[in-house]
Amino acid sequence: MVTSIILINAERNKINTLAEQLREIAGISEVYSVSGKYDLVAIIRVKTNEDLADLVTKKMLLLEGIIKTETMLAFQAYSRHDLEAMFAVGM
Repeated sequence: MVTSIILINAERNKINTLAEQLREIAGISEVYSVSGKYDLVAIIRVKTNEDLADLVTKKMLLLEGIIKTETMLAFQAYSRHDLEAMFAVGM
């Protein structure tokens, strides 16, 4: 499993529409509207690096309103949510 975080600068009048379009793309598990240097953050979870490349260079490329992106690859996950889900079985 490949997990990636994509930071997105978007045209101001297209942020909400773009967020909705992003969340409909298979492989994008979450999209956040954020404050600071970027407008949106997309969390990508795909099987292979080739799937990630396809998502970024083909599917996202078709969306209007993206000005710039920065893609980060996750090496390891440290998540309390995963632990809580594992221990919450049957509760």
